[in-house]
Amino acid sequence: MVGVILVTHPNLGEEFIRSAELICGKLPFLTNVSIDTRKGVEALREEISRAIKSVDSGSGVLILTDMFGGTPSNMSLAFLSENRVEVVTGLNLPMLIKISNCREGRSLQELAKMVKEAGQRNINLASEVLRKKS
Repeated sequence: MVGVILVTHPNLGEEFIRSAELICGKLPFLTNVSIDTRKGVEALREEISRAIKSVDSGSGVLILTDMFGGTPSNMSLAFLSENRVEVVTGLNLPMLIKISNCREGRSLQELAKMVKEAGQRNINLASEVLRKKS
């Protein structure tokens, strides 16, 4: 099973996990790293490295970050490794729900693509959606 790490600005990942588990139940091989810039770069890198090791069951690790270009994403990109670690940015709750429903038996690349698509598909302008329904 692909492991998952949320690497986010402080406390955001914890709250995403709490919300996802409220909807989907306990999510195994999932953890978060809150990036607190008061910690040194090396300490943060080590924290991400430990998180990768803690959720990697041999199928690779998907890192989800809150915002491309932000410190959590920039730190995570250093861990990109073909077939071992992938990074998807723009974390939202539908992405975690997709992970809960589709992780079993999927490769890292398949899961990363599905999660990205689920996240994009669930960003809507509500007035447009409601207009189409009426």
